[in-house]
Amino acid sequence: MAFTFEDIISNLQKKIYHPIYFLMGEEAYFIDKISDYIADNVLTDAEKGFNQTILYGKDLEPSTIVGHARRFPMMANYQVIIVREAQNIKDLVTKETKAKKEKSDEKQKLPFEQYLENPLKSTILVICYKYKSIDKRTNIAKQLDKTAVLYESKKIYDNQLPAWISTYLKTQQYSIAPQAAAMLAEYLGADLSKVVNELDKLIISLPIGGQITPDDIEKNIGISKEFNVFELQKAIGERNLLKANRIINYFGANPSSNPMPVILASLFSYFSKLLNYQFLEDKSQNNAASALGVNPFFIKDYVAAAKNYNIKKLVEIVAILREYDMKSKGWGNVSATQADLQREMIYRILH
Repeated sequence: MAFTFEDIISNLQKKIYHPIYFLMGEEAYFIDKISDYIADNVLTDAEKGFNQTILYGKDLEPSTIVGHARRFPMMANYQVIIVREAQNIKDLVTKETKAKKEKSDEKQKLPFEQYLENPLKSTILVICYKYKSIDKRTNIAKQLDKTAVLYESKKIYDNQLPAWISTYLKTQQYSIAPQAAAMLAEYLGADLSKVVNELDKLIISLPIGGQITPDDIEKNIGISKEFNVFELQKAIGERNLLKANRIINYFGANPSSNPMPVILASLFSYFSKLLNYQFLEDKSQNNAASALGVNPFFIKDYVAAAKNYNIKKLVEIVAILREYDMKSKGWGNVSATQADLQREMIYRILH
């Protein structure tokens, strides 16, 4: 049975439990949140001593998991088995076969597959299969879909991160200014565990219902509200040469905090969206925000930038960014520093 993250947590809070949870996917954050909730809340502290087992995938046999899962709880309604790093377990969900293996051998079911057909209702087995997903066309995937909670934790992409940050803060009864969400997304990237850790630090100092501002981020995380990639994009979009040069000079003086690959990736994303905006037939705020994958608040910046950069210039800028990506990796560059390359690149974009 396929469930969303919200469905699973809601059911767990209502004490609606299932015998098997198979948690897979690229984004480890949601897998950890579900498994940690089960580990912390299903059993009392007194029950955990005899009835909660944490297993780790490396050097673990599927038969060992099944052996634990078939035991009955002691003086409790449930036993909880959590298997971490399950993606490292050989033959858990696929069988490695040799070319000359007998057909009868090939049809033999995997130990975990056998357990899936008749799981013990007093066992809550949690399989944490991180950073990849199983092939949904296989028999075991189909069986999981029938008898287990099958959850795929999909990666959050960079352009989805500001919206995710806002949604997460709403669940904590806080809000965030769009500029602040963009700053955090650019600075932290799509590592949700890192993002949540920083957000939790921020809201400690705020009253319930408060809003996180760029000032809060600068004060508590150390991201300058004036000298960051987001402000560089805005300055370039406005063709504000003075501001853009001040920011790029700051980056050059602080290379460890502002590495060129991050700057290039951010600018490439920005100008790609600006190029897409130029081709939109419907440039209304909501449609443009949806098409570009940005907060509607920022569409006015794209409208202003589109007046300063026609399609021909935008195509040229994309080529410039690719050129300096190669130069930053050593191609055609003998002695120029990263700071020199950044200044030269911004000059060519603005002129």
